[in-house]
Amino acid sequence: MALRIEREAAAGVVLVTLDRPAKLNAIDLETAGELAALWRELRYDESVRAAVLTGAGTRAFCTGIDRRVEVPQPPSPYALDDPLLRIGPKANDLWKPVIAAVEGMACGGAFYLLGEAEFVVASREATFFDPHTTYGMVSAYEAIAMAQRMPYGEVARMSLMGTAERVSAERAYAVGLVSEVTEPGGAVAAALRAAAVIAGHPTDAVQGTVRAVWAAREAARTQAMAQAPALIALGNLPPDRQAELFGGRGASGEPRVR
Repeated sequence: MALRIEREAAAGVVLVTLDRPAKLNAIDLETAGELAALWRELRYDESVRAAVLTGAGTRAFCTGIDRRVEVPQPPSPYALDDPLLRIGPKANDLWKPVIAAVEGMACGGAFYLLGEAEFVVASREATFFDPHTTYGMVSAYEAIAMAQRMPYGEVARMSLMGTAERVSAERAYAVGLVSEVTEPGGAVAAALRAAAVIAGHPTDAVQGTVRAVWAAREAARTQAMAQAPALIALGNLPPDRQAELFGGRGASGEPRVR
């Protein structure tokens, strides 16, 4: 199992941990399937009224899709198979609140998850970045998800700078991506405290509020995501060239943290 589930973390709260620390909690096809199945299962579990999502260890919350994963693509230029599109709670029709607790790196495909969380709690040592452009890939779904949470200029800068720059937890808090910054190692505890408060409220009112807030941004997001497959097909380098750039880790030098 690539997920660790703790149902007694707090009253009415489930703690979901991406449990692949040796791979920086990167998501392979097994993990993607487990996440989708879990969110669907929680729709029917009346004992769970809120969830906290985090990553094992302190190095990373999640670093996106596992680079070893091969996803066969249909021959049509009008179709794109992306296994990460179904890993989030909203994609699986779960309207119970989900809080993300970030320690370490959150990058690339991690934004599929952060984009469908109600809010994000992060350790002071957490960093956020999007490596796509560095490795010759279009940041489409990731940038769209973050455009619902951050000002345009901040999303554009993070998406375009690639691995050359990382957004600190303090900066993420300042621009609205993160709602609370904790001391190192404290993100999960803080998220659980908030989830326990929410779980103590009448569940129908909570889920209705989640749905209302999501509805406020859903139309623009849906229209933008409909364009993503074409943009990716047009802008991505061939896989062998991407692998070459990834092997050289893109731009040289240490990334700038702001």
